[in-house]
Amino acid sequence: MAKEDQKFAIGIDLGTTYSCVAVWLEQHSRVEIIHNQQGNKTTPSFVAFTDKHRFIGDAAKNQTVTNPENTVFDAKRLIGRKFSDPIIQKEKMLWPFKVVAGVNDKPMIVVKYKGQEKSLCAEEISSMVLMQMREVAEAYLETPVKNVVVTVPAYFNDSQRKATKDAGAIAGLNVMRIINEPTAAAIAYGLDKKTNCVGERNVFIFDLGGGTFDVSLLTIKDKVFQVKATAGNTHLGGEDFDNEMVNYFVKEFNSKNKVDISGDPRALRRLRTACEKAKRILSYDITTDIELDALFKGFDFCFSISRAKFEGINMELFEQCMETVERCFTYAKMDKSIVDDVVLVGGSSRIPKVQELLRDFFDGKDLCKSINPDEAIAYGAAVQAALLNEGMKNVPKLELLDVTSLSLGEVTKSDIMSVVIPRNTTIPVSKTKEFVTTRDNQSEVLIGVYEGERARASDNNLLGSFVLSGVPPAPRGHPVYVCFVIDSNGMLSVSAEEKTTGNKNEIIITNDKERLSPEEIMRMIQEAEKFQAEDKKFLRKSKAINSLDMYVYKMNNALEKKDIISKLGLLTREMINLEIKMGTKLLDGKNEHDEAYVYEDYLKELESFYENTIGKIG
Repeated sequence: MAKEDQKFAIGIDLGTTYSCVAVWLEQHSRVEIIHNQQGNKTTPSFVAFTDKHRFIGDAAKNQTVTNPENTVFDAKRLIGRKFSDPIIQKEKMLWPFKVVAGVNDKPMIVVKYKGQEKSLCAEEISSMVLMQMREVAEAYLETPVKNVVVTVPAYFNDSQRKATKDAGAIAGLNVMRIINEPTAAAIAYGLDKKTNCVGERNVFIFDLGGGTFDVSLLTIKDKVFQVKATAGNTHLGGEDFDNEMVNYFVKEFNSKNKVDISGDPRALRRLRTACEKAKRILSYDITTDIELDALFKGFDFCFSISRAKFEGINMELFEQCMETVERCFTYAKMDKSIVDDVVLVGGSSRIPKVQELLRDFFDGKDLCKSINPDEAIAYGAAVQAALLNEGMKNVPKLELLDVTSLSLGEVTKSDIMSVVIPRNTTIPVSKTKEFVTTRDNQSEVLIGVYEGERARASDNNLLGSFVLSGVPPAPRGHPVYVCFVIDSNGMLSVSAEEKTTGNKNEIIITNDKERLSPEEIMRMIQEAEKFQAEDKKFLRKSKAINSLDMYVYKMNNALEKKDIISKLGLLTREMINLEIKMGTKLLDGKNEHDEAYVYEDYLKELESFYENTIGKIG
């Protein structure tokens, strides 16, 4: 564990289904993956709300079956997107919780908490998971944590990346940098396994997680990690394989029992949990059974599924993965034969069929399974955090050259997207392009900045716009020079200049239309602090109840011992029984509104009574 005077750096893998936190400790000169209170090194990205409490992580996932409508997961799939997005419209049909349109078409998650309906955005849910990861790190380090590096899928756009930073701000964190998940995994692989390699190595990262899929092709040479190309799908992963299994079994169950289970959230949640478990089993066994008693209207669910059947159900999705792999090499303009290492990352990369298809694609090449696919991304993020800490010693000297995930450009006449910085361009980067006026004597030019791969600018994502004024009267076609600059943090600034007059204007892209306002972030920070206080209050009460329950149990056991009973008078035994009954009544749940001190005070009273009676003869 770290002390306050020791230096450390924190990296967080904020996953769709599971999250992980890692620390670089200066004193050890290495990365350690931090386990949570349950002893697990990954934490479910689940948040649940009840009439009394809010749960995060394992506690939230454990009660999904009994409280599906108020248990939120997959928030990462909503972050930075619009409610009208076709992908959101499709996936909200699969979620047991309600998603509605908010202000500016922002998707809002509706839950019931403490008897009231509450609307939360994806940033708030993600901030709760980040807060949990921060608390895990603080418990291990025994000191506050503020500065972190957070990973995102390589294909997250500007809006999604900035929304992730907002989530960190709500959680009370300073997100020093957002880095791509496969790049973080490459750092982990390069440092952990190839520290002594000589020359240049081409590494292909295959990152198939619970909710997103990314691939990256990198070149590692003399501690320089240069990303050549990335490709991916922010809505493809283990949860989609689960969805296909659920859909298959719903049809089978409905057909067999002549019922319709599709409208029962609790039954579907039980089935989904069982399908997820079966999927994991089929990664090492060829068949498994799914048995659920009284799943729906008294009908039991009992089906077997083989690995071959699972593969058949999901083959279309597996093939989509391989199409993405092919696109990556197309973007890089490189042949797959140049790859030295194929590294598997993400829990879903364990699926045998996925590995078989990948091995076939690389003509039988062995796949690298030597790093933990669940921990590699957090590991790399911690290393990146250490590199950003200038006072940190013994950090491996490496240079990370990442790339843009989407093309960036300006809208021109007829709504054409004119690309200035093509996708997969190494960052940091600065590029200038000449644009021209479209009308005679045009005195000002509107610069609209977009990201995306569509030819029509309006089909891409508008990041921002500004006006360059003071253009001298001239026939159309007068040149204006627009410069796009992306810094090492991936932040984009755009400037425009008219050379003859020197008039200039610029914008730092903050995407204010899509991002939370400072006021909204502050409100959410305050709510997050409120939640944190309530969670601590709940924890204190739970500990007091457990301690009291153990003491009542101890007194009951003492009364069952004949040698003690024989030494106690009748009146004393009756008094002890009365104390036990009072303690049992307090614990029976009818006094649910009692504060923690009620249980703590009664425990002290019971301890004193015990010592003055049974304790004297025991």
